[in-house]
Amino acid sequence: MLHLRYSQRVLRFNFPARTSRGALAEHVAWYLHLADADNPTISGLGEAAPLAGLSPDYGPGFAGAVAMLCERVNAAQLRSLALAEVPNLVGPGWPALTFALETAVLDLANGGRRQLYSNAFSQGQAALPINGLVWMGDASFMREQIQQKLAAGYSCLKLKIGSLDFATELALLAEIRAVAGPARLTLRVDANGAFAPAEAPRKLAQLAEFGLHSIEQPIAAGQPAAMAALCRSSPLPIALDEELIGVTELKQQAALLDEIQPAYIVLKPTLLGGHAATRQWIALAEARGLGWWLTSALESNVGLNAVAQLTGEYDVQGFPQGLGTGQLYHNNIEAPLQVSSGVLRYAPNSTWELPE
Repeated sequence: MLHLRYSQRVLRFNFPARTSRGALAEHVAWYLHLADADNPTISGLGEAAPLAGLSPDYGPGFAGAVAMLCERVNAAQLRSLALAEVPNLVGPGWPALTFALETAVLDLANGGRRQLYSNAFSQGQAALPINGLVWMGDASFMREQIQQKLAAGYSCLKLKIGSLDFATELALLAEIRAVAGPARLTLRVDANGAFAPAEAPRKLAQLAEFGLHSIEQPIAAGQPAAMAALCRSSPLPIALDEELIGVTELKQQAALLDEIQPAYIVLKPTLLGGHAATRQWIALAEARGLGWWLTSALESNVGLNAVAQLTGEYDVQGFPQGLGTGQLYHNNIEAPLQVSSGVLRYAPNSTWELPE
């Protein structure tokens, strides 16, 4: 019979991680451990780490939901669990928990080795290109991060904007372009919905002068008509991020993409409901000729590994993904994930630290 238990870790940032929604000093991760009671030494591991102010399932009820899921699985006396059964078992409204249980199911099915899929990345044969993430902060802090990322050999940087004075942010972009032009460095920005719809066209026009690849979520989610108008008129390609959260029905997802027609969508399995839900968004985007990339959402290395191995199922070479968050915490789960020169690598069959 399958047995499910959970553990928890409070992840502590190396610095206050700021977005337009505020600063984070710590982040709570819940780990699901799935094993066959007849062979408890082999277990599948998954992470649920909902984000404050963003995840639909973040809140005081999450701890109870984790405990109840374990009770439900154990009471059912399941001999096996298919990936397709996970959403119904978890129930609606718990995307991070669905992601965690799906990951644990995949891991257990593959021998509990943290190799969820059999692809070139998970087998250590290929690396995934990633963008270097520059967090919000004062100008000197952001400038320091930019210099570090350029020195580390990144060919793509992503800057979070929207918290500083806009003129200061434009000056930082000008500094970057003075050092590295568009041919050398791809630049993305993420506004996290910080712009008001009325000011967005002017700001997008100013940002476009720096040859940016794209901007994520220039205005707050939940304004599809305004976002659609921006996508039609913007000189800068727009990517949807928060706009996708909570849209779980296939028809609603298709209607959203058809109405807004963004250039890209940004996919975070923790926020969207897991592996299968993310694959569904990818299929919808590709059917419409829209670009996409995958990104982690401040999970520990357990969640990052799951997102990266899912990414490895697709051909993303030459298109950087948002998978550079493994060095955010000073008490992260130790894992064989390595970042160098703007790529992420995985060393299969290496030692993992197991959260207890």
